[in-house]
This record gives sequence, C-alpha cells and structure tokens, in this order.
Amino acid sequence: MTLMPQLTHWWPRPHFSLFLLVLWLLLVNSISPGQVLIGAVLGWLIPFSTQQFWPERPHLHNPGRLLLYMLRLLVDILRSNLSVARLILRDPDTLTPAFVRYPLSLTNEFAITMLASSISLTPGTVSAGLSPDRAYLLVHVLHLDDEDELIEQIRERYETPLREILE
Repeated sequence: MTLMPQLTHWWPRPHFSLFLLVLWLLLVNSISPGQVLIGAVLGWLIPFSTQQFWPERPHLHNPGRLLLYMLRLLVDILRSNLSVARLILRDPDTLTPAFVRYPLSLTNEFAITMLASSISLTPGTVSAGLSPDRAYLLVHVLHLDDEDELIEQIRERYETPLREILE
C-alpha cells in the first residue's frame, strides 16, 4: 500500500488546511502555541469532515493553455464592461435583451461549470440555467444582435479552449 492515497484520505486538502491555519492566526491576532494548535486542528478537521462534498480535482490536459484562457477571459471582461457601459449610457431603450439556448458539446461537469462561470463573469451575459440532459446552457444576454454570432463567439472563445484544457 502506498503512502499517498492514505495521506490524501487523512489530509485531503493540504493547501486549504494551511490557508485555514493562517486565517485563524490572523483572526485571533496571536501566534501563541495554543492558537497555532487550535488553528492546526481546525485546518485538519474542516477539510477532513467536508471531503465528501468536495468535487474531484480536475485533470488539466493542457495547463499552459489555462493561463492563456484566463488572460483572454480577463480581456473579455474588461471589453464587456466598456461595451455594457456604452450601451446603457447611450440609449437604454434600444437594448434588446434575450434568452439564448447555447448547445453544449462539453461533457466534463467541471468544464461546463467553468463555461457557465466564464459567461456570467463577462458583463452583459449571465448563464441562467442548464438543461436536465446537459445539452443546452440557457444564457441571458443584455443586448442581442445575432444569436448565431453569439453562439459561435462563445464556442470559439470559451468552449473550445476549455475542451482542450479539461477534456
């Protein structure tokens, strides 16, 4: 029997445990041995008792692509902020909000969650729901010019890179 599976069972999230320890010490504003012990116990107990609720860690097939994806998302968030501000400040009466059914080709739950979160993070769009069969993502758009163009943009900018990274 190897040590790693046993260690991950008894200490499931070491980085989170360390974070909880540091957070505890910052909250109590003391580094006394008693507070370090309490923080260490909490840092072990909370992840251990909640490990069944944590999703499995995703396997990254292309980690370098993840950094590019995050940079693209950041740029899209900034651009969308400017576009939404421009739309609202010019003439809010010309907005054409709509719901769009976005057809999903992703199968990995974590990838679908990342896609829905990415859509919601960009101003002007919100992922509003997932169909029970996971075939469609319902997206609310603040201003829709062309539904097919929006679907293609989401597929090209978000879904395809997520497939390369996570599936």
